[in-house]
Amino acid sequence: MRRREFISLGLKAAAVAGGISVISVLSQNKYWGFVVDLTRCIGCGKCVQACREENKVPEGFYRTWVERYAVTEDGRVMVDSPKMGEEGYTPYPPEDLSNIKRGYFVPKLCNQCKDAPCVAVCPVGATYLTDDGVVLVDYEKCIGCGYCVSACPYGARYIYPENGENKAMVGKVDKCTWCYHRIVRGLEPACVYVCPTKARVFGNLLDPNSEVRKYYRLKLKPPRPETGANPNLYYYLG
Repeated sequence: MRRREFISLGLKAAAVAGGISVISVLSQNKYWGFVVDLTRCIGCGKCVQACREENKVPEGFYRTWVERYAVTEDGRVMVDSPKMGEEGYTPYPPEDLSNIKRGYFVPKLCNQCKDAPCVAVCPVGATYLTDDGVVLVDYEKCIGCGYCVSACPYGARYIYPENGENKAMVGKVDKCTWCYHRIVRGLEPACVYVCPTKARVFGNLLDPNSEVRKYYRLKLKPPRPETGANPNLYYYLG
């Protein structure tokens, strides 16, 4: 099938690994995908720092963060995230546990869900899903009611505080946008750009040669699929 025909069908492609539904596109040549490779993340916090700088995120709030998981021999799972991982991690978990079986870091951010609860509950249509797969907020429409903050099953939204740098944003909703202002100019999201181990993989799913598309041939796991939000972000567990 030719590429033009592929897109004109409305392009509902189920890609590759395990029947994951990847794309639902109308008539454009880009649909963004994001994969976090948990085998590569070292918990350095550079992604969180870059996000704060790029998006002027107020102190005490986060568009992206990193959590540390430790699994013990007896099956316990411990999670910690001091300063949401922004300053990195000490070599060991906060408890002195000699029976840790394995540990790993899990970056978190907005998953740009296809069936986003935040979009469904917004009473003024301020939160919406773009044709290229990103959930954005129209700040001129946003009334700061907080319904979307409560509806998000991933805790990815917050109300912009008074101590923030952007006074026009005070009282309105803020969240990760995969640095939409960058990707529409052909740049990577800030967190992806600075990752020293390439644990964050981003790109156009309609490009068969893109790095993110290659990951979709592997076995990927969406965050908490039981929410029914149908996220556009996946994790690679190795």
